[in-house]
Amino acid sequence: MKLKRDFYEQPTIDVARQLLGKFLIRRHPEGATVGMIVETEAYVGPQDKASHASGGRTSRNAFMFGPAGFAYVYLIYGMYCCLNFVTEEEGYPAAVLIRAVEPVDGLGLMHARRRTPDRTKLANGPGRLCQAFAIDLTLNGADLCGSLLYVEARKKTTFPIVAAPRVGVDYAGAWKDKPFRFYIKGHPCVSKS
Repeated sequence: MKLKRDFYEQPTIDVARQLLGKFLIRRHPEGATVGMIVETEAYVGPQDKASHASGGRTSRNAFMFGPAGFAYVYLIYGMYCCLNFVTEEEGYPAAVLIRAVEPVDGLGLMHARRRTPDRTKLANGPGRLCQAFAIDLTLNGADLCGSLLYVEARKKTTFPIVAAPRVGVDYAGAWKDKPFRFYIKGHPCVSKS
């Protein structure tokens, strides 16, 4: 069942935790890719010094200020895209970064795009995930309740969740140590344990 808009309207930390075990689907002309979300990071508003919104609204981060349930895709290092889901109420800039998924369907496409035979390394990091799923800047602002990019709740499973500091945000002062990164404990597709 596809997640509805109200799922994304919840507090960002709750969304980040609840996304674990859900399935990311990307429909593409080449075919569909599907992966179970195993790692996320929460970015919780303008006060969060690790967030793109901490310096105010810009053309780059504008979608973070919009309504919940839309994609915020941006480029890092001038070459890798990162996929985020906008959360909470319109005007409050918050989002969840999708850090890693376990590939489930469309593995042939993922292998071709990533050029690695190792299934655990196809989408175990935000840039790798976007390469494997053909997620680029054209999906910035995509409706997560639409048909190109969305999340489904499939099977109900329980697993231990680890809360840890986020990755690569050493510039964020005390915010770098906030336990806003969530992952399924012991999962081989997590980017960093």
